[in-house]
Amino acid sequence: MSDLQGLSDKSAIGLSILCTLHCLAMPLAVVLLPSIAALPLADEAFHYWMLIGVLPVSTYALTMGCKKHQHYRLLLLGGAGLSILVFAAFAGHDILGETWEKALTVIGAMILAIGHTWNHRLCQHQHRCDCLNSGEDYR
Repeated sequence: MSDLQGLSDKSAIGLSILCTLHCLAMPLAVVLLPSIAALPLADEAFHYWMLIGVLPVSTYALTMGCKKHQHYRLLLLGGAGLSILVFAAFAGHDILGETWEKALTVIGAMILAIGHTWNHRLCQHQHRCDCLNSGEDYR
């Protein structure tokens, strides 16, 4: 079970980076290769599919990590990043416009990635955490 928590943190970091790259690189890719605009990666559905992947992975990783290392402020940090991502995906484009939607998505993804990076590091350094050992207890 502990390997799943570490893998979840790493997956959430990867998804956050992918989301950021999508937001920052897609406009340049569409300009350079206009046929990319026809791909489903260029529409709003991509944000919803990313959320479907990010929400459960992030929730699991942060919850399990915080149970082990007792630093619950990371739940607040991760929750803030997830909230920003959800707001940007569902209301950003219509309410704030494309520029603010992208800015909020990048900010939310980076906050979430930072939270998962801290969560993973704390879990690795915590003696009570069984992320690195296979169920041994150091009490």
